Amino acid sequence: MIDEKITDLMIPYIEGKRLVRVFVPEHEEGEKFPVIYMTDGQSLFEEEKCPYGCWHIRETVRDTLARTGKSAIVVGIYNDNDRERADDLTPTTMGKIHYPNLLIQIIAKIFARPRAEKFDDFIIHTVIPHIEQTFPVKTGRENTAFCGSSSGGLFSFFTALSHPDIYGYAGVFSPAFIMFRQDGLEKWIKSKLVDEMTFLSMYMGNGDDKERELYPGFESCCEILERCYPDGQYKKTVNENAHHNEAAWEPMFRDLLEKMLGE
Repeated sequence: MIDEKITDLMIPYIEGKRLVRVFVPEHEEGEKFPVIYMTDGQSLFEEEKCPYGCWHIRETVRDTLARTGKSAIVVGIYNDNDRERADDLTPTTMGKIHYPNLLIQIIAKIFARPRAEKFDDFIIHTVIPHIEQTFPVKTGRENTAFCGSSSGGLFSFFTALSHPDIYGYAGVFSPAFIMFRQDGLEKWIKSKLVDEMTFLSMYMGNGDDKERELYPGFESCCEILERCYPDGQYKKTVNENAHHNEAAWEPMFRDLLEKMLGE
């Protein structure tokens, strides 16, 4: 039996290198696993190393393995600070970006450099090939998922719809759709539809100011999905009392993991 392990990788990115952490569960020699890629790798594994809260990914994967005999590899890609997160996780091709007020618009024009398309290219063409060549992963869309929260939830939605041939599942948790107008977002979604789409686990809380701020954009996107997304390929979950934090997203990750492993 091979013990579970977290491996740290420094992979070349736009400016220097980006830390990517790979959690491989306990396994037998030659055993292979499905894989879940996630944003915000700095918040996934060790609570003592998580600045804002921890997803407790290791514990969830261990528990799922103990209960079901099934498991997955989890790849956490770091987005270390607010500037880096905003840059990496904000797409420019989903529609015109809408800022809530003039001050934020002015600040964004001076400082913002949204580049989710480049971050997406980095994951698709650099991270995923490296992971598949180096670690015991099962390949194919039925064995590959993407997951993120807040701006990471927005990015997860973006990359999942951009690559339904690569991702069979996506966790879209507390996504920041609010910066896109409904008409532009709907046009973009419809432009991405193919016969076999990614299964979307759509989640939003409503228990604090941040979740309430993001809630209208979430509902607007779900209305679009109701009109055009394939039946049975997305699940909407709302927790009226949940806050905008890892404690709320942790059980949703468990659901996504079990959905992926169950099928």
